[in-house]
Amino acid sequence: MIRNNDVKMVPLPSNAIVPERDVDKPPVLSVHQLGIDFGGLTAVDNFNFIIGRTEIGGLIGPNGAGKTTVFNLLTNVYQPTRGTILLDGVNTAGKSVSQVSRMGIARTFQNIRLFDRMSVIDNVKIGLHNRYDSKLLSSVLHTPGYFRHEKQADEKAMELLSFFDMQDYASHDAGSLPYGAQRRIEIVRALATEPKVLLLDEPAAGMNPSETEELAENIRRIRDTFGIAIVLIEHDMNLVMGVCEGIAVLNYGRIIAKGTPDEIKSNPDVIEAYLGKQGDR
Repeated sequence: MIRNNDVKMVPLPSNAIVPERDVDKPPVLSVHQLGIDFGGLTAVDNFNFIIGRTEIGGLIGPNGAGKTTVFNLLTNVYQPTRGTILLDGVNTAGKSVSQVSRMGIARTFQNIRLFDRMSVIDNVKIGLHNRYDSKLLSSVLHTPGYFRHEKQADEKAMELLSFFDMQDYASHDAGSLPYGAQRRIEIVRALATEPKVLLLDEPAAGMNPSETEELAENIRRIRDTFGIAIVLIEHDMNLVMGVCEGIAVLNYGRIIAKGTPDEIKSNPDVIEAYLGKQGDR
């Protein structure tokens, strides 16, 4: 059974809440008045969101509420129509997806995006481009610097795979592994970019209860080992309530509630919009 977090959440002057351990540090992610319009349709509006430096946060809501759109905004896949995103105090406006990645945001996707016919270790090494970005000429000529970078990348990739006890699968084709293992590889690849914030889009999708429980423990281990913030979109309420410290609820592109798991569970607006609708789970 996924255990609940035992953490005290502390309010900030901005009306946000962060874990007590993060209260003396600037938030790693601050989002203010964020919104995006597609033609005449407002997909996300007045989105305000603050994440503590080592917080595990949740973003939940019914299907079509705009959750993945928010992740696309945070990673600059979409450029917002309005609002501000500050990553570690730096505005991400106008940055490319790769620039935002280098600034410290990594993500996984609702639908797994691995290179199926590439080895597990090569999939992870793709995420290491932020650290080991060999110059084109050295790659073509296979200079000593190229081989040094390759060795460093191999060692780092194996270190990250070992974190999930997956080092023995390094040479396997990624697409040949079970679904749960592929999910872990995608998380490992995201961690390879050395993020300050890790965004997980429905990481428990398709997992059985045992795999979901293991995922919850891995999320906590990631936070504790790497000292980063994690935000997850998830429909599995057992996972959300068990692992998240602060939760925001999105409905029709707007946040309708924020709070601790206990506060969210008892919020009547949330019950009506989301938790009380079996079909949206």
